[in-house]
Amino acid sequence: MLEVKNLSVAYGRIQVIWDLSLSIGNNEAVGIFGPNGAGKTTLINAIVGLVKAKGGEITFDGRPILGQDTHTIARGGIVVVPQNRELFPFMTVRENLRLGAAYIPHAREKLEETLDYVYQLFPILKERDKQLAGTMSGGQQRMLVIGRALMSRPKLLILDEPSLGLQPSLVTELFDTLKEIKKNDMVILLAEQNARQGLKVIDRGYVMENGRIALEGSVEELSQDEHIKRAYLGV
Repeated sequence: MLEVKNLSVAYGRIQVIWDLSLSIGNNEAVGIFGPNGAGKTTLINAIVGLVKAKGGEITFDGRPILGQDTHTIARGGIVVVPQNRELFPFMTVRENLRLGAAYIPHAREKLEETLDYVYQLFPILKERDKQLAGTMSGGQQRMLVIGRALMSRPKLLILDEPSLGLQPSLVTELFDTLKEIKKNDMVILLAEQNARQGLKVIDRGYVMENGRIALEGSVEELSQDEHIKRAYLGV
C-alpha cells in the first residue's frame, strides 16, 4: 500500500531524516515509535507533501507520490490526523465532520453513510452534533478530528501522536476505538510515543531514533526487545 525507500529530509542545512525505508501492506496497521525529536512528524509531513524530501522515493497504491501537492495526495486516499487538532472551533461538530468529505468526490457520494459510521464509533459526537467544536473537551475534540479524517473514506489513515495530552482513561478508550477502525480493513500508520498502547493496535512496528530506523519487527518481537522494554515500556 505504502512504500518509503531511502528517504532523506532536511530543513535547510539541518538533516532530520536519513536514508529511511519502511512499508505498509494492505489491511495492515503499522506503528512508528520514538521520542520527541526522532523525526516522526517530519516523516508524516514528507509522505503527504507538506515538506520536500532531499532524496528517496515514496509510492502509494503502486503510484509515486513524492513531489505531489498535498491536496492531490489526500484525494488519492491518504489522510492525516495531526497532533494539533486543527478544528474549526466556531463550527458545529456536524459541520466539521461534513468538511472531511467536502472536497473528496467519492466521499461526498457516501457522506451520510460515513457520518452514521462515525457516530457509531463515537456516540458522544452524535449527542453533540450541534455543539461548537471549540467548546468541547480535549478528548472529545480528538474524537472529532479522527471522525473528520474518516469522513474522507481514506485508504490510509495516518495518526500523529493521537494520545498526546489525553488523560489515561481516554487514551485507553481511544486505542480501543482504533482497534474497531482497524477491523474494517483500514490501513493505519500510527506514530506514537505511547508504545504500550500502540502495540495493542498494530501488526508491525518501527522504532525511530535520531531520524533513522533503529529497530523493526512484529508486535511480539518489539514487545520482547530489551531496548523497547527499557525505553518505551518502563520495564
